[in-house]
Amino acid sequence: MLISRVFKVVLVSCLWLLLSCSLSYGTETDIACLKSIKDSLMDTRNYLNSSWNFQNATEGFICAFLGVECWHPNENRVLNIRLPDMGLKGRFPLGLTNCTSMTGIDLSSNELFGSIPQNISKIIPYATSLDLSSNNFSGEIPSNLANISFLNVLKLDHNKLTGQIPGQIGFLDRLKTFSVANNLLSGPIPTSFNSTILTEENFANNPGLCGMPLSSCPSISKKTNTGIIAGAAIGGVTIAAIGVAIGMFFYYRRVSMMRKLKKDDDPEGNKWAKGLKGVKGIKASGSNTLFFHSFYFYFIFLQVSLFEKSVSKMKLSDLLKATNHFHKENIIGTGRTGAVYKAVLEDGTPLMVKRLQDSQHSEKEFVSEMATLGSVKHSNLVPLLGYCVANKERFLVYKHMPNGTLYDHIHIADESRKPMEWPLRLKIGIRAAKGFAWLHHYCNPRIIHRNVSSKCILLDADFEPKISDFGLARLMNPIDTHLSTFVNGEFGDLGYVAPEYARTLVATPKGDVYSFGTVLLELVTGERPTHVAKAPESFKGSLVEWITQLSSNSQLKDAVDKSLAGKGVDNEIFQFLKVACNCVLPTPKERPTMFEVYQLLRAIGEQYHFTTEDEILMPSDASGADYMEELIVAREERENH
Repeated sequence: MLISRVFKVVLVSCLWLLLSCSLSYGTETDIACLKSIKDSLMDTRNYLNSSWNFQNATEGFICAFLGVECWHPNENRVLNIRLPDMGLKGRFPLGLTNCTSMTGIDLSSNELFGSIPQNISKIIPYATSLDLSSNNFSGEIPSNLANISFLNVLKLDHNKLTGQIPGQIGFLDRLKTFSVANNLLSGPIPTSFNSTILTEENFANNPGLCGMPLSSCPSISKKTNTGIIAGAAIGGVTIAAIGVAIGMFFYYRRVSMMRKLKKDDDPEGNKWAKGLKGVKGIKASGSNTLFFHSFYFYFIFLQVSLFEKSVSKMKLSDLLKATNHFHKENIIGTGRTGAVYKAVLEDGTPLMVKRLQDSQHSEKEFVSEMATLGSVKHSNLVPLLGYCVANKERFLVYKHMPNGTLYDHIHIADESRKPMEWPLRLKIGIRAAKGFAWLHHYCNPRIIHRNVSSKCILLDADFEPKISDFGLARLMNPIDTHLSTFVNGEFGDLGYVAPEYARTLVATPKGDVYSFGTVLLELVTGERPTHVAKAPESFKGSLVEWITQLSSNSQLKDAVDKSLAGKGVDNEIFQFLKVACNCVLPTPKERPTMFEVYQLLRAIGEQYHFTTEDEILMPSDASGADYMEELIVAREERENH
């Protein structure tokens, strides 16, 4: 027994040592991984050249690279690499093998060619998602993919892959999304895939594929004639030789012509949208389609909050026309859940169209979720007007917000623009808190946002804040509860993520409160959540960590945006900062509820008369005694000054 215990202790110690070495190795080699990727790919649009600067030697500097997501913002350890639609050319980057802790790779909609490495499981052993769709990959699908046991998402559609689909891939028990549509595959579809994957759209447009869910494979007759077979073989070889010679002539002629005519296969960044043209089975609205005409949309904008019980289906052709076929120049924002495009109707009416990224819902589930989200209406939420389903694509149509994101107005790139005045910042904080409080406490079903940031708060023509992306967690993950779990390591935007999420992987209302507290800190300091310009060069932490450090040294006044100082509102700013600090406390139980945050901020801004007719009352799940005590203290301190 003693020997056994000693052996266990030694074994555990060795495992910890190996794990520590592995993490250290990953941290040291991830920089080499990204350098290799940059060197091996042709960056035709200069995205990587302008963003991936390896001259910086600070810890965590690669986390600011375009398309790179880290496990922690202060550690050079890559979590995901997402480089879709970047105009990258070259072969599959073998340097990915040095990103030893990476879980997600998205290289879709580029111009990558050649074969997928046969030893790919050794290159990306811990990948949960791999998206190589809409490229020019050729050759066979490596059966070695079946050894990447954590795969949830595998997208290989819109390439030039040949041969059969390896049956081993179907036995990946975590696989939820799989698509090989629009390739040159042949042979029977393996029956090892689960029923949710065996849909026609996942295997469509492969001329040689057969079996469920496509047409059945032709049977081979057992009664054959040897002479006929021999004769057919000899004749076939002769004809094939002639055919190959002719085919090769026209092939090389065509390749030569294409090289002359096409310098850039996707200059408009919308190859995926062009691929939707003529797609069989695009779901439009039938008799209930929301047609893009001036008078009807004018009616919608006036009456949507009064009469619409659910959002309407929209035609893909109308969305394509309104966005110029989703041209890259119409992209007005990108995020974890997808890109947002500006759409303009024929009469000049602007809209916003969001292309959802990797929605896991079937069409029936998606339409059902639309009916739910269509009933979620509040003055501080971006109005959802409609949706569209086309093959695997899912689009949401929103009312246009002319003043863009709160992030852009806090972190002004153009120095000639004036910073926002304090009353406007306070108003935005109060009204945004009101919207989140309504989602948490009054919406049915109650919604945890999960991705709160200053980028998800949009501003209308009157700078009224409108929350976007609410409810999208349910659209991205079909298994969702009140305490919803994360999918594939997606935690939220860096700098806003509650510290407990990395440990529990469970989203809660108090996690939203933490993220919103970071937004409040942005409003009052003017600093970015992951980089503090006013901090000493030796400080490498986040905005929350900087505020915590200043608070412990009684130096919070140093955090206030200099454009707000000396305007006679120091007490209001200090109270606002106090609420923000309470929101980002490390222990979830110590943070206020979103309703309490709203009421505390509303008390600070009482003299500005920001109160509206649709004020929300105290919910049954709010802590009344604690809330009243905080509210009274805040009001007394304001009046005493």
